[in-house]
Amino acid sequence: MNIIIIEDELRTARSLETIIKEIKPNARITGQYQSVEDSVAALSENTQPDLIFMDIQLADGLSFEIFKSVKITCPVVFCTAFDEYSLEAFKSNGVDYVLKPFSKDDIKEALRKVDDLKNFFQQKTTPDIESLLKRLSPQNGKTSFLVFKNQKYATVQTDNIAFFYIRNDSTSLMCFDGQEYALSQSLDSIAASVSAKQFFRVNRQYLVNFKAIKEVEHYFLRKLYVKLVIDTPEKLLINKEKSNSFLNWMEER
Repeated sequence: MNIIIIEDELRTARSLETIIKEIKPNARITGQYQSVEDSVAALSENTQPDLIFMDIQLADGLSFEIFKSVKITCPVVFCTAFDEYSLEAFKSNGVDYVLKPFSKDDIKEALRKVDDLKNFFQQKTTPDIESLLKRLSPQNGKTSFLVFKNQKYATVQTDNIAFFYIRNDSTSLMCFDGQEYALSQSLDSIAASVSAKQFFRVNRQYLVNFKAIKEVEHYFLRKLYVKLVIDTPEKLLINKEKSNSFLNWMEER
């Protein structure tokens, strides 16, 4: 069985590969991709695998966008940290899923289901992507965040947040007025919950609001340097692999 893994967390991808090989020693991992752009290119140029393990929130957007550019004819097991309503959407379309953080038993069960549903998948049925996109519509992103500071709870409207970022292994949000608040959620889960139209994951440390972007410059090694309307602790640099996706995201307004 030839399998590809589409997952932007390298540690998660390696763990998944190890578990798959333990369960199916004859399986071949023929590719690992971290973004929508790279996945589309690989699936367009190469023979499709027998199975795809696919994360939902990738470096440059929702993985459902892949289906808009490539006709996928093999079964897909989604890896997700989304809430139950999203999981129900997957089940209604006949696509299996594993919930993060997953265990070896989770992957074993997913592979068993794929084997059991072999006849179904041979019909080359793909999920109703438009329906899933509507259910997980970027316009329906989280509208506020609960924060705790000075022994008080308060809510911060998402529209007032310039960026989320990781510093010293902790996640914080920065408002346009300069107020900063620590958060308990990971940046991955925040990226999955906010509007993909409003926020972009420029790198592993920063998730930026479109309204906070002042200007973008070309930088060394074909990177982009993103300047915001308020200062950030570090330079916001986007690598060359992600530059086109970022510029397309900015243009889609």
